[in-house]
Amino acid sequence: MAVVVKLGRREEAKAERRRRIIAAARDLIRQTGDTDLSMRTIAKKAKVSLATPYNLFGSKRDVVLAIMNVDERDFDERFASLHPGNAVDHIFQALSLAVGYYTADPVFYRTLWQALLNTSSKDGTGLSRPERRAHSHGLWRSLIERAQREGYLDRTVGADGLERSLAHCFNGVMLSWIFGAIDTDQMLPAAGYGYGLMLQGAATRSGRERIAKKVSVFERAMTRRTRRALAA
Repeated sequence: MAVVVKLGRREEAKAERRRRIIAAARDLIRQTGDTDLSMRTIAKKAKVSLATPYNLFGSKRDVVLAIMNVDERDFDERFASLHPGNAVDHIFQALSLAVGYYTADPVFYRTLWQALLNTSSKDGTGLSRPERRAHSHGLWRSLIERAQREGYLDRTVGADGLERSLAHCFNGVMLSWIFGAIDTDQMLPAAGYGYGLMLQGAATRSGRERIAKKVSVFERAMTRRTRRALAA
């Protein structure tokens, strides 16, 4: 029994050190605008020995990947807790949830996305991971398929192709945001408007009516922002 308790405490202490290192790295990325952190700096910020980040993670890339894993698990949990009334609402609630991470912490996520776009790492992998991309594609495809089953989207339209088109739209909004073409508060209206227009093209009659309401809301939000910019 004493051995079990000792091992349990040891694992708890290890988990706590992992949390501190991840939190420290997140703060440093936000402060420096760079994901290329030194392990020494991370260790100092987390108040652990220099060896600890290496022992628990292996490399600074793995520390950044651990941050992404935390956020991805959080998204999956929050996505699972959504309770939309219909499939169309489900798609736009999921989009709002995803964009919410970026609007809540824009400095951190802009830096992270810039790193995701960088494929010049020594191992050629950067921070982009095929397994996570596949998971994301599967999640959005399942939303499209639900909308097809509920009669909002035409079943003759391929779910894979429509999902990829939505992903291209989202990535375009993200690139515009990263390069400063749109402000943070315009990310959701821009992405939602694009999603709505694409989904309308694949919608049934009942689906078009419901999606058109979403498009109208996002269009008004974009128009208000444009008017404010012109008046400034």
